Amino acid sequence: MTIKKTYQQLFLIAAVVFSFQQALLAQKPLKPAPLLPLFVEKGALSYTPDSLGNRIPDFSYCGYKASEQAIPNVDIKVVVPVTKGDATLRIQSALDYVASLPVDANGFRGAVLLQKGSYEVLGQLRITASGVVLRGSGTNTNGTTIIGAGTGRLALIKIIGQKSGQQIGSSVLKITNAYVPVNATTFNVDVDLSNRDIVNTIIIHRPSTKNWIATLGTDIFGGGISALGWKPGDRDLFFDRTITKIEGNKITIDAPLTTALDTAYGGASVYFYNDNGRIKNCGIENIKLISVYDKNNLKDEDHRWNAINVENAEDAWVRQVSFENFAGSAVSVLETSKRVTVEDCKSLHPVSEIGGQRRYTFLTTGQQTLFQRCYAEDGYHDFATGYCVPGPNAFVQCESHLPNSFSGGIDSWSSGILFDVVNVDGNALRFGNRGQDANGAGWATANSVFWNCTAARIDCYKPPTAQNWSFGSWAQFSGDGYWGESNNTINPRSLFYGQLAARLNKKTDDLAQFLFIPGEASSSPSVEVATELTKIAAKPRMQMPEWIDLAYQRNPITTNAVGVKTIDQVGIKKITAPAMAAAMQIKNGWLVRGDEILAGARNIVPWWNGGVQGNDLVTAKPHITRFVPGRTGNGLTDDLDEVANEMKTKHIVAMEHNYGLWYDLRRDDHERIRRMDGEVWPPFYELPFARSGKELAWDGLSKYDLTKYNLFYWSRLKQFADLADQKGLVLVHQNYFQHNIIEAGAHYVDFPWRTANNINNTGFPEPPPFAGDKRIFLAEQFYDITNPVRKELHKKFIRQCLNNFKDNNGVIQFIGEEFTGPLHFVKFWLDVVKDWEKETGKHPIIGLCVTKDVQDSILSNPAYATVVDIIDIRYWHYQADGTAYEPKGGLNLAPRQHARLLKPKKTSFEQVYRAVKEYREKYPTKAVSYSGDSYPEFGIAAFMAGGSLAVLSADINPEIVKAAVGMKPVASSNKNEYVLSDGKRSIVYNVDTRKFEIQ
Repeated sequence: MTIKKTYQQLFLIAAVVFSFQQALLAQKPLKPAPLLPLFVEKGALSYTPDSLGNRIPDFSYCGYKASEQAIPNVDIKVVVPVTKGDATLRIQSALDYVASLPVDANGFRGAVLLQKGSYEVLGQLRITASGVVLRGSGTNTNGTTIIGAGTGRLALIKIIGQKSGQQIGSSVLKITNAYVPVNATTFNVDVDLSNRDIVNTIIIHRPSTKNWIATLGTDIFGGGISALGWKPGDRDLFFDRTITKIEGNKITIDAPLTTALDTAYGGASVYFYNDNGRIKNCGIENIKLISVYDKNNLKDEDHRWNAINVENAEDAWVRQVSFENFAGSAVSVLETSKRVTVEDCKSLHPVSEIGGQRRYTFLTTGQQTLFQRCYAEDGYHDFATGYCVPGPNAFVQCESHLPNSFSGGIDSWSSGILFDVVNVDGNALRFGNRGQDANGAGWATANSVFWNCTAARIDCYKPPTAQNWSFGSWAQFSGDGYWGESNNTINPRSLFYGQLAARLNKKTDDLAQFLFIPGEASSSPSVEVATELTKIAAKPRMQMPEWIDLAYQRNPITTNAVGVKTIDQVGIKKITAPAMAAAMQIKNGWLVRGDEILAGARNIVPWWNGGVQGNDLVTAKPHITRFVPGRTGNGLTDDLDEVANEMKTKHIVAMEHNYGLWYDLRRDDHERIRRMDGEVWPPFYELPFARSGKELAWDGLSKYDLTKYNLFYWSRLKQFADLADQKGLVLVHQNYFQHNIIEAGAHYVDFPWRTANNINNTGFPEPPPFAGDKRIFLAEQFYDITNPVRKELHKKFIRQCLNNFKDNNGVIQFIGEEFTGPLHFVKFWLDVVKDWEKETGKHPIIGLCVTKDVQDSILSNPAYATVVDIIDIRYWHYQADGTAYEPKGGLNLAPRQHARLLKPKKTSFEQVYRAVKEYREKYPTKAVSYSGDSYPEFGIAAFMAGGSLAVLSADINPEIVKAAVGMKPVASSNKNEYVLSDGKRSIVYNVDTRKFEIQ
């Protein structure tokens, strides 16, 4: 018989051959494959297209080199022998050495080999150049183990290039097609690109318009409240593609689109970008990664969060790696990465709370990611795609054992996901609408496929403007998506490898490496077959974890390093200690570093709000202890080096920090209800106290232990304090945050000190005494130190605030943000400080930042006044008419509540000068700062009165700030002039001309 070699016939032959091979292995007759409306066109196995041309995406473009090449065995260039102690520097030196080598013809520099044994890593390992591979000597007990030691939440290993994606030029091309369907690889633009010298890397930008959002029904999720609803521009899609062909106005790209481009919903545009920062041809392989943790707390989170992050990378891989004890992801592929393969990996025994952002074991927010033969136990979202992931992405032959939540699309509009022979044992696979969950995720999945999958439940819903499909699924079912052959099995066994075989026009059995399932599925076997199957049943078949363990046989990775130099022979890089700025001290009543007065703007951390996508990140302010797992940058987990450098650049001298109003972004709704689960939303405003791992607090995570401290929180503050001492900055550390115990009841419900939220029997009333079932007035009880339990907890906490910075000089300790509390608690705070100073011999810089009556009372008492170094004017001010606005302390009202009652008037230049000068003259050995009404506007007034930390312009003559150190404010005969003088020289500021002179 003559066979016409069309793509369709090639696929059918491949499917039959595959099934026949399986049958031969089982020594059973071939079972005919069920027929479905599938066909092959242009290399893509596709469901019959709809009237607009949409079809099942071709997922075979996922993975390293778009799965067109096998992952190579890269030559070993350096060996790192096992030694005792922290191996971070030794391994990093080896990675950096290989990074310095030339790239060969295949794009590789070489591999770093770790020997058999254990390597303790206290820091983070980073692959930052193309062509570098980190390789161990096996994942078994006799192989290589990297132990992520310490209590930091750093990812253990990062493949990370430089940020790319910067648009080249200002040209944005409009796509002119009225409709570009799902799986398309061609479209037209409004410019003829013939004979143009252009780069071939492009971003296809599909906007999220008001019309589209309304069609999806994601503008309001319920309650008539739109706060969590999608907003135009919030869910834009950005397809990262390479042009493979240009024909005039027609562009052909290297991978299909997974969401249609429709002019009815804003169409789409194209711009060219530079990807020079993205690194390529990097891998991590043949190794076991383990995180240490507190074995007394199986919900401990003060340890490694992610094992491997892949960021700003392309054509990278993670293979034959096992993971144990991590809190977050085994592998997280970030949105700046594409064409990544993660294969033959196992994640065991995760250690964390059970809730949001934990145990997202194999996660991608990137494009063209392939996870295959991956196994996870006791995870959360084990196989997941994140926010607005434009796909395609594929999970092939993966298994999740007893997870705590579902796998699937977990955030907004992830399109083009394939779950191919995936088994979720004990939980769900979901393509659907998450509604308000995950901070208004809404429709999480579109144009995605379940293929021969099993789960406790499979949800497959059809979103407006798109489709989702399920073929050969075994589960309980829900949804109005396309269902084909449910509770049956469909051939080919793998859609991904069927599509790949068709696209490449060759067999892909050597790549698929499917775990063989022996036996006969017939409901009417012969006696002989039944007898044989009975014998087989006595010897259970191989399971996925064992199949992954045997990957070293199927895909051997060389560890032969004969003749290769060790890192000791090559040389370990030297680390030099950073230079330090002059110590911060009070000199002549000024706060100085060296001979320069500290002046400039201030950063004040946000209390509670934010987001982790889109415009929320653009407008975000820095926060030292904000945490977003696996993500670093503005509005996420801030890079503190970048924050400190930016402060220097922008002439911002101080960072004022207080702990967050609540940990979980869900509480932004200001509700007072107990949460039904721990599905917390980032960003997380970490709190000073450690979770106990016991019982459940009102946010659904475990209760706090007020006698133990959140090591992430305190280590971040310590890191910033160290940077401040290096760069000449200031950390203003607010010990407490009064907002939790006053005003809205929502401020209190998740507060760690609340009796229901800790294991320490704090004794506050339960249920809380919400006034009018809305407000909270608990300041008096919180500041009550007659309660012995609370008194000891306060004392321990204040000492922690001091201990954390005992070796820093650039920290100012204030009692608390928004503090309008009673005199007795300020005295208690200062008593604890005095005792600590006496015990340690250390002298922290203590600032008195309270209401005026409390301030004056403390300063009039020498026993307490001697502890105070800085007087900060914040909760009172002189009004422009010369009268004082001065709420009294301890009246159980917040500053803005006082303001509503007393209706303060604005201050003036003269009155700010007056306030600062009065205290400066009365207490000449203490520094004075002004942080009250309109303080940025009146920085010069505060400075000319002798005030420190004044907000001065960056372009002020630096000689003025230096000269002022030896001066003090003096009276001037000219009412329009203000003078600082040392008796020999003077600094004169004229309010009319707004100019300084040195006389």
